[in-house]
Amino acid sequence: MTPTQPALRRRTLFGAVLATVPVLGLAACGEVTVEGDSAVSDEDTSITITDDQGREVVLPGPAQKAVVLNSYTNEFVRAIGAGDTVVGVDRASLDRLPYLPLEESQVIAEGLDQLNYEAIAKLSPDVVILPRNAVWQEAAEQLEPFGIPLVVATAWDTEVVDATITLLGRVFGADDGARTVLEFKDEISGLLTERLADVEPVPVYFETVEPYLTTLPGSGFHAMILAGGGSNIFDDASGGDAQEELTVDPSEVVLRDPEFVIHEFEPSAEPVDRFEDLRADLAARPGWSGMTALAEGNVAVANGWATSALGKSIGALYLGAWLHPREMADVDPDEYLTRWVTEFQDTELSDPADYVQGPQP
Repeated sequence: MTPTQPALRRRTLFGAVLATVPVLGLAACGEVTVEGDSAVSDEDTSITITDDQGREVVLPGPAQKAVVLNSYTNEFVRAIGAGDTVVGVDRASLDRLPYLPLEESQVIAEGLDQLNYEAIAKLSPDVVILPRNAVWQEAAEQLEPFGIPLVVATAWDTEVVDATITLLGRVFGADDGARTVLEFKDEISGLLTERLADVEPVPVYFETVEPYLTTLPGSGFHAMILAGGGSNIFDDASGGDAQEELTVDPSEVVLRDPEFVIHEFEPSAEPVDRFEDLRADLAARPGWSGMTALAEGNVAVANGWATSALGKSIGALYLGAWLHPREMADVDPDEYLTRWVTEFQDTELSDPADYVQGPQP
């Protein structure tokens, strides 16, 4: 992966958007609202926004310097054309996104609960942006004496992706860039809605990162399965964690006999070749070789940087193409992944197969 220059504040529109409701990203709960202050004078450039915790935050103007934690949020900031404003990130963002034009010295958090407030203050950012699963309450208190505003924006939550992108557009004065990203997302959602409206859902077992760690209703991965024309074999399970993920009994997977299996490993923009090892692990699990999915070769392995991109819209497109090849025959998910990486992340893509590998012949 060759690093490129920071994303510029410009994006080209991608043509007409299909007039459909997006498959991913909208929900009544967790909605983020954004509003602007009425100008009180010609010199007043302040912006008032409401973040995803319902906090009203006043910014002196569009952010020119920002500290942004969470790799998905950094992807969105870059996608809307504001990547050149980021002066500080968390460790995971730098590790997962080596194309970010940042140095080791600009890592100001080892984790979402380990912020270096002194380092943040030295950067003098216009805003600090954290997801809701970070220690944002502590951060707000610690940053207040420095006069640094804190905005809570959660890019990993598919239910508020649209609102989060809109919010970030307001924070950075990049409304046009945000609209362009949303149009691209809506293009994907509209395509899936149109092509898969009448299909019979295919039973899917989704596994993320760890063996037997699966997804439940309420998670982004569950929404991805539904958007791709599948059904989650564990849609009746409960007791998941905060992200609605649950470690299940291996034998229960066999009993539910999925027709398709997908394993998504840790996201990294740097290609990581784990595909054959993970396929071998799945096939070697007791009783799994007889499951319909493995017996028919319907197994996919993916790097989460690709399939969880854009609120998991890219993953939904790949899944739709795998589950319903006839309806999606003329749709190439690789083209959409390439567009996301080259046009919105402003970096190079070696080969889609370095990140996503579907069923093998």
